[in-house]
Amino acid sequence: MTADPGPQWRPAMFGEPAGSGRVRCTLCPFRCVLADGQAGVCKVRRNDAGTLRTATYTAGVVHLTAVERKPFYHVRPGAQVLTVAGPGCSFRCDYCINYRISQYGRDDAAPWLGEPALPAELAARAAAAGALLGMSYSEPSLAPELTLDLASHGVPVVWKSNGYVTAEAISVLAPALLAVNIDVKAADEASHRRLTGASLGPVWNAIERFHAAGVWVEISTPLIPGTSAAPESLRAIAARIASIDVNIPWHLLRFTPDYRLAGADPTPPSALTIGRSIGLDCGLLYVYVERALGPAGRNTACPQCQTQLVHRDVWQMVHNVIKGGRCPGCGFLMVGRW
Repeated sequence: MTADPGPQWRPAMFGEPAGSGRVRCTLCPFRCVLADGQAGVCKVRRNDAGTLRTATYTAGVVHLTAVERKPFYHVRPGAQVLTVAGPGCSFRCDYCINYRISQYGRDDAAPWLGEPALPAELAARAAAAGALLGMSYSEPSLAPELTLDLASHGVPVVWKSNGYVTAEAISVLAPALLAVNIDVKAADEASHRRLTGASLGPVWNAIERFHAAGVWVEISTPLIPGTSAAPESLRAIAARIASIDVNIPWHLLRFTPDYRLAGADPTPPSALTIGRSIGLDCGLLYVYVERALGPAGRNTACPQCQTQLVHRDVWQMVHNVIKGGRCPGCGFLMVGRW
């Protein structure tokens, strides 16, 4: 993509008058009340003379990759995803590897990058490749208008999201989404707020609402030393997931030091091994580790008879023997979007 001279502001959804020319944005739980010319916490939604506008009809990244890279392990194994990302995020995560696009408006190292997104062209490109459409790298929930426009072209849309989105937005967006992978970055409010600048509670609320609405949900947790890698933190997260649905896949991600945490230690493989055991002990049926634990951490086995059903290398599917959503060995129903 080429650098665009600057944001192109378009009318936005989820805005309401807040008096004295101010506008309240109801898209995310910050519910920013904006004076004329003021941008929200995300820096990509603003009040323009009493009208809420968005800069997220933008493609700063357009990238074709395997669905397993999002990561989604129970969504169309082996499929490709055409991923679109524009600048902006509702979080300011200290470890963000994508900060050069996500932290636009907060960090001078994240200048405006992108060009206008053209939904029909993007959908046609995805369809020609037999791919899904994905929104990732920055925060897709900040682009509900683009999400709905992409979905209107008939190609399934998936999100990799921080889950910081309101109930009213979820009710509108859920019918347009095939699946979401939501990060749960910490086990408690204090740790989550310290890492991201935002509250944890709305993230769990979003997970529950998307799940109830029939959107396929997978959850990712980066094991950050001092924030989320301790066994008691992982146990709290796993137990909360299990209370929603033991079929929700939980991805344990190795933390790679970057951005403001560039001097921190990476996650040791032993912590990932412990985390996987904790998830299974809490009743979760599917706990995955992408790279550090080898095939045992990323293959899908039948919870009932342990037949190996989906074999993956580091980045994508190698072989899938699931038949009609069931294990061919014992007939167990494998929940997902196969």
